[in-house]
Amino acid sequence: MVAQMDDLFTADYEGPGIAGVDEVGRGPLAGDVVAAAVILDPQRPIAGLRDSKKLSEQRREALAVMIRERALAFCVARATVAEIDAINILQASLLAMRRAVQGLAVQPRYVLVDGNRLPHWDYASEPVVKGDDRVPAIAAASILAKVQRDAELVALDARFPGYGFAAHKGYPTRRHLHALAELGVTEHHRRSFAPVKKFLAGA
Repeated sequence: MVAQMDDLFTADYEGPGIAGVDEVGRGPLAGDVVAAAVILDPQRPIAGLRDSKKLSEQRREALAVMIRERALAFCVARATVAEIDAINILQASLLAMRRAVQGLAVQPRYVLVDGNRLPHWDYASEPVVKGDDRVPAIAAASILAKVQRDAELVALDARFPGYGFAAHKGYPTRRHLHALAELGVTEHHRRSFAPVKKFLAGA
C-alpha cells in the first residue's frame, strides 16, 4: 500500500510498469461496461490528463489518440450486457478491469485501480479513490474507456433510432425512460436493472 496518497504523482508512481485502470458505464441501462488499462511512457508525457468526465468530447478524443500513440501499453476490454445481468454490475466491472490488465502487451509491476475495490488477481495493486483525477495512468485509462464506450453508444443509436443513445449514452434520462415505455426493451438493455425490469414486467 502507498503510505501517502499525495505521493501518487511522484516519479515512483509514474515510472515504467505502473498501470492505471478505470471503467466506464456502471450506471447506464444499456450497453456493455468498458474498462481500460494504461501503462504510460515517462519519456513521452501527455499534458492535460484528468478525469474523462471533466473533459470536453473533443479534448477526450484528442487525448485518446495521444494515449494510443505514446503509451507503453494499453488495452480496452469489457463485460457484456449478458454478463452484467448474470453476475451483477459490480462484478462485471471488476471482470472488465481484470480483462483489461490481462490484455496489456507489457505486464505491469504495479496496478493502480480507480475506486475502492480491486478485482481478484495476483498483481501487486491498490485502489485509489478518485484516482481518475489524481493518477495520470488512471486518467488515461478513464479517457480510453469513455471514448470507446461513447462511440459504441453512438453506433447503437444508428441501429435503434428513437432511444437517444447518442445523447444519453444509455443513462436513465427522462428521454430514455420515455423511449423504453414507447418502444420497448432492446437486446442491449440490462434486464437486471430496476427501470428495465419495470418495463419488462409491464410488457
